[in-house]
Amino acid sequence: MERWLGKYSDICYALMRIVAGLLFACHGAQKLFGAFGGMPAPPGPLMYVAGVIEFFGGLLIAVGLWAGYAAFIASGQMAAAYFMVHAPEAFWPIVNKGELAALYCFVFLYVATRGSGRFSVDSLMKNRR
Repeated sequence: MERWLGKYSDICYALMRIVAGLLFACHGAQKLFGAFGGMPAPPGPLMYVAGVIEFFGGLLIAVGLWAGYAAFIASGQMAAAYFMVHAPEAFWPIVNKGELAALYCFVFLYVATRGSGRFSVDSLMKNRR
């Protein structure tokens, strides 16, 4: 497959980054604004900080502006969420309902290693110099 699809890897990476970032931002919008059928997070610093990281970090990742830094922070937040909320319930993510947190953690860790990519605001700003 790499022989046929390899030439589209930049586009596929951009699509993955955009979709993951926007979906993550939606989780933040649920916590901060009660959007998408969510309820604003109960008052407390952890949920507020989680909402801010998810909303603004997700937007930064989606548009590709400092995506590596935002993704590193988002990955850490998802790892912390997994171990604080899901892992105490059971060992396996499928049992403790933590598979989304684990998936976001590793997707964002990958984005952190690769950066914003070719189709991003960072790339546009670099090309203008």
